[in-house]
Amino acid sequence: MRILHTSDWHLGQKLLYHDRRIEHQLALDWLINTIEAEQVEILLVSGDIFDTGNPPNYARRMYYQFLRRVTNTVCRHVVITAGNHDSPAMLGAPQDLLEILNVRVVSRANTENVNEELIPLKNKVGELEAVIAAVPFLRDQDLRKSVSAETAMERKQAIRKAIKLHFEAVGEAAQIYVSKNVPIIAMGHLYVKEAVTNVRHDNIYIGDKANIEAAGFPQIFDYVALGHIHRPQQMKGTAHVQYSGSIIPLSFSETIDEKVVKILDFEGRNFKLQDVKIPVFRRLKTIEKDNLEALKSRLVQLAEDYKDGLSAWVEIILNVEKSIPDLDVQLTDLTKDMNLEILKVRTNYPTQNLANSSAQLNLQDLEPIQVFEKKLDQTQVSPTERQELLDTFKELQNWITDTDKD
Repeated sequence: MRILHTSDWHLGQKLLYHDRRIEHQLALDWLINTIEAEQVEILLVSGDIFDTGNPPNYARRMYYQFLRRVTNTVCRHVVITAGNHDSPAMLGAPQDLLEILNVRVVSRANTENVNEELIPLKNKVGELEAVIAAVPFLRDQDLRKSVSAETAMERKQAIRKAIKLHFEAVGEAAQIYVSKNVPIIAMGHLYVKEAVTNVRHDNIYIGDKANIEAAGFPQIFDYVALGHIHRPQQMKGTAHVQYSGSIIPLSFSETIDEKVVKILDFEGRNFKLQDVKIPVFRRLKTIEKDNLEALKSRLVQLAEDYKDGLSAWVEIILNVEKSIPDLDVQLTDLTKDMNLEILKVRTNYPTQNLANSSAQLNLQDLEPIQVFEKKLDQTQVSPTERQELLDTFKELQNWITDTDKD
């Protein structure tokens, strides 16, 4: 049996106000072709299908068109879980209809009945071929009741314990399938201790980053298909606990990561794993130079290297002794006929204001959402309110900057 594990699509995402829909569509087209070429029978998508709880209409269409297309491939089953960026209500609304197409969506955990997260998959003649413990992002309010006067440390420990107990409960419920000698696979969307990333990830639970240790997943699970961390990786000491990573680089800091999907070949409960590299559809490049001429030379070379395909997006970091008044004009004139776009320019003056350099933040170096998050850090909002405010802020950004009307 062949299974493909992917996650963190973040459909509808914008990078510094620039739309990603073309890249996302190319990635989904590639995924459909890979499912066909690799004869994938089960597709697992471990959360963060969308970038916001209320994604733009084009992102929703992209998602549903993909599901329609995948049902026309050799893939027999699709299992999708919600991530922390997804709205449980929005993602779960059509689940009864999608189930007719063998697409199962688990958008919210039910701690009172974890059997709702266990999905037995059967072949065309009704024989059991796999069991999926489809655990979505475990929201604080789904896991436990709030406790008055709870300290930050107590809250962190309580959440970690509740997450571990939830996976243990799902694992216990899956015990009835052990004798069937079919793969028992868990899905999760969380931050596993010692996961490596080059990007800033939202702390899913305020005050806590590492939600569980890799060894904390019950041994009954033959493979744990994780989402949330955008870099694909195997967790240390546990070859069966894996992040698939995002399908496109979602920020300039992700460009050093090779994007992949995980393909597993199961024989009974044993598997072989391969990473299948996802093509780079648009180059994101950071250029850091110490003088303008070196910067211009690098831009010319970059334009030559990536003259075909989608225009490259460039972040510039220029370290100079004094300001260059017409820098923007020079860069615009230089690149106007090149197949690249400069999205961000940051100028550093190493010898100036050294005493204050570590204490001050340049607003130009922060994205608007980061500024808003820093403001939220100064408030006493609950985790639920924080996520709702972040989603609302992103929706406002989409509404303001989306010039391509649906």
